[in-house]
Amino acid sequence: MAGNDTQFIFDSLLQAVSSPRENLTAANDIGLNDPLDGVCISLATVMGKVSGPFAFVFYDGISQQIFFGRDRLGRRSLLQRKDRSGVLMLASVGDDCHESEWIEVEADGIYVVRLDDETTFDLHAGSECAENKLAGPPFFTLSKIPRKYEHVNFRSAPGTEPPFPFLNKTLPPTNNQCLSIKDPVIGVLQQHLLDSLTLRVTAVPKPPGQISSATIHQQTRLAILFSGGLDCTVLARLVHDLLPSSEDIDLLNVAFENPRVLSASRNLVKPQTANQAASVKALEAKSQTELNIADGATPYEICPDRTTGRASLKELKQICPGRTWRFVEVNVPYSETQQHRSSVISLIHPHNTEMDLSIAYAFYFAARGRGVVYDTSTSTFSAYKSSARVLLSGLGADELFAGYTRHGTAFSRRGFPGLLNELALDITRLGKRNLGRDDRVISNWGKEVRLPYLDENLLYWALQCPIWQKCGFGQGGIGITDEDEPCLEPGKKVLRLLAYRLGMKGVAREKKRAIQFGSRTAKMESKRSKGTQLLSE
Repeated sequence: MAGNDTQFIFDSLLQAVSSPRENLTAANDIGLNDPLDGVCISLATVMGKVSGPFAFVFYDGISQQIFFGRDRLGRRSLLQRKDRSGVLMLASVGDDCHESEWIEVEADGIYVVRLDDETTFDLHAGSECAENKLAGPPFFTLSKIPRKYEHVNFRSAPGTEPPFPFLNKTLPPTNNQCLSIKDPVIGVLQQHLLDSLTLRVTAVPKPPGQISSATIHQQTRLAILFSGGLDCTVLARLVHDLLPSSEDIDLLNVAFENPRVLSASRNLVKPQTANQAASVKALEAKSQTELNIADGATPYEICPDRTTGRASLKELKQICPGRTWRFVEVNVPYSETQQHRSSVISLIHPHNTEMDLSIAYAFYFAARGRGVVYDTSTSTFSAYKSSARVLLSGLGADELFAGYTRHGTAFSRRGFPGLLNELALDITRLGKRNLGRDDRVISNWGKEVRLPYLDENLLYWALQCPIWQKCGFGQGGIGITDEDEPCLEPGKKVLRLLAYRLGMKGVAREKKRAIQFGSRTAKMESKRSKGTQLLSE
């Protein structure tokens, strides 16, 4: 849409709560008689038409109600807390107060606070409308409009379908054919991704401060959180088809100095002679800024994501000539990681495990966009700060197309029923897991992360698509050659085939690697620490 979308939605909400009578009939149809219920129906009707990521808080002074909630997938952060005096607080980011815990607002509906009212709003009787556990003191009540009622057509309630279709759990036929490079589903996926990316990259405004064409190369609009893996590299390749080749794109590749990994690697190669010992000592005496690629021993160059990133960059340059792909090496010394530890822990709260912190580190420093770029013409590195305020992430592809290791484990143990149950669980947890955490960490730098794989239309299609058209488990691949069909891993096979069709054969074969292991943020101090371990103060 043209103009300010927040202003448009605010005006729409004002109109909805100012004239709720048109929805009283719909309210009566499902057993609601309170005039205030008409206000709730009106507001839910407006918000039910909104797609994309959002979190909102809206106060209606006439009806003395506060409405708040998140989009269906919880892509934007919204926290709630009730202190000891019973005061309810809402915020995008929590504070350091230890009197009470912040919790994530669930992405399961619109929450309603009625002020100066001793009755609890109940849109429809049943367990789905049970009072929230933050139900307030006597001067207000807190309740919820369940997600299935937040729909354009309320006259169909209570039989309205949920916001997304259920996962297609049809088992593959016994004579099922192997997913191949010529399968039409690959083109369908490509078009859905192009449609999703068009909404997210073609109208990004210029960064503030751009005053002349002479500085345009320093004012990049778009950056990609780039590990060089399958998900983000497919996005980069498709973005190339949508943006003018004159627009630079920053590829933010983060790597960490992990003292545990460095110590282990040095212990594996013991110096055998006095000269070798002297060389090792001289190398260790160098500052990190003096080390270069030729040394082959920097803590950043040995990170898996740095190696994968360079390989994928090479393929992108070969397939997409004429565009400046700026590979930004975000190198994070261990000392700097420790300096920012308390800030990152505060941002991820209420998440508080070692895994939360290690993942957040990667997003936090990558989103900052500060690193170095290599100039091939002078063979030198120079400091660089990305001006892009919109970042693309490949998050969501693993959940939709069975890309996690646990999906392969589920199939090997329980076959397709086990795999489908694991995927269904992942889909239902999307709005309850980590999207709010990641949004808080990235937006700390004034950046906005956009998630093309979690576009509503793409998600609808992926959920309805049968399992054998998304992954290759149980399809074999013995005897397949590059000249015939690519032999690829079964996880996310449809996406791998798309990468292969787009000319990125190396990317299509990339193995799945969790961000905390690819960037070396996991287990920095001790190999024995577990991801589920709670953070110490």
